[in-house]
Amino acid sequence: MKFSVVKLPRLLWALALLTLPVTSFRWFPGLGESTLVRPLALYPLAVLLPLLLILAWRKKFSLTMPGAFLALGVFVLFVIFSAAMGSLINPIPLRGQVYDGRALRALVTIIIGIAFFISAVWMNKDEADLRFTVTWIFAGLCLDLAWSGLQAFTFYTKLLDKEMVTKWQLAFSMRELVRTNRISGLAFEPAWLAGQLATVFFPFLFAAILTNFRLTRHRWLEPALLTLSTLVLLATYSRGGLLITVGVTGLVTLLFGRDVLRGMWNWFIGGFRNGHIPSLLFRLSIILAFIGVIAGAAIFLGQKNFFSRMWESNADNLSEYLVDINAGARGAYSVGAMGAFSESPLTGVGLGGSGFYIYSHLPDWSFTTVPEIAKQLNPASRLYPNPKNLYVRLLAETGLIGFVLFIAFQFNILGEMLSLHTRKEDWLRFAMVAGVFAWLAIALYNFTQDSLTTPNLWVVPGILVGLAANQSHKEVS
Repeated sequence: MKFSVVKLPRLLWALALLTLPVTSFRWFPGLGESTLVRPLALYPLAVLLPLLLILAWRKKFSLTMPGAFLALGVFVLFVIFSAAMGSLINPIPLRGQVYDGRALRALVTIIIGIAFFISAVWMNKDEADLRFTVTWIFAGLCLDLAWSGLQAFTFYTKLLDKEMVTKWQLAFSMRELVRTNRISGLAFEPAWLAGQLATVFFPFLFAAILTNFRLTRHRWLEPALLTLSTLVLLATYSRGGLLITVGVTGLVTLLFGRDVLRGMWNWFIGGFRNGHIPSLLFRLSIILAFIGVIAGAAIFLGQKNFFSRMWESNADNLSEYLVDINAGARGAYSVGAMGAFSESPLTGVGLGGSGFYIYSHLPDWSFTTVPEIAKQLNPASRLYPNPKNLYVRLLAETGLIGFVLFIAFQFNILGEMLSLHTRKEDWLRFAMVAGVFAWLAIALYNFTQDSLTTPNLWVVPGILVGLAANQSHKEVS
């Protein structure tokens, strides 16, 4: 069989999606131990993007240039400007870290994130591309679920030795098995896995059920994957991931699933009105099953103290509550980063530079009540602090101007997604619902992390922007 180089982009894109769950791949040259975000998908992507440019130059592949690229380009230009301003400020080095090094590192992370976004835009033009993309996203999910199942088997049975499985995981990951028996899958930690589920996998699975759109003839596939993903999400014990997923699921249902809810309600009430005993018993069993699932999930999550403290805390104020639920360090880092913002509110202290200002602006309550802060302030520590909140980081490092430009870019993406709402094709409605679910989940997820490298911030938005741009181009032509 003769190999065609035109088919190579699809193979590379499939590999990138298949390896998307591996976020902290061990084997990256030139990176120190402190660099934790190491997406394995970057390897096929590094070949894919240059190949697409070469094929486009040879007129064998068309490249879409949506309006979102302009909004992103303006943001990136200002980020570069803010980095230059930070270099002029040149803060005092912190634990061997100098500003220019942190700025260069931060610029590289943005380039990596943008590479995922551009690849997703260019590789998704029509229904066939969408089906191909989502199929391989589900393939990556299956790998993630399988490894998560292996971890659960190790934690909750004695059939597999934990030390042996840890060695298996360290063969590809920067992180060993979580000692508290929380499922982390192929990601670095449980919170990262929960973030992947909420922002990449749940959007397509839930949209498939809500819109009744299926990728294969196996109509049980999406419900089965959604059920398994929900169980894994519970096993991460990630408070942020669970709250984001539940909240966004409810909101998307209200926005796009009112007809479905109305039909379900009419069917449910109809069973009580007709007076048939079997119908009554069946609906009562549904109520009992629903209550049982909610109660079982609450009991399961309540086994972990840091989770049960969310509703058992006796704190008198917000800072005490944050400390009680083990979120004191995150709150303190955000307050410290906002101190950096107060020093340069318009242009920020420069990309990557917020860590140089956090320690001097930490709140007083954090010095005596948060052990992690004491560990950070230890003179022997080599840790470099981060805001732990992308919005706070952008305010601190790029100021109000950079923050507004980033938000404008995000709403540009949302506008592209919603533009598909007027189309009547089932596959476009499926894509739109998945895109809005992902957009909302990402918007909330960014309150809990501060990295622009994370692929799940870029992939689904890129897919939707690519589809919307090509559909608009078809209308014009």
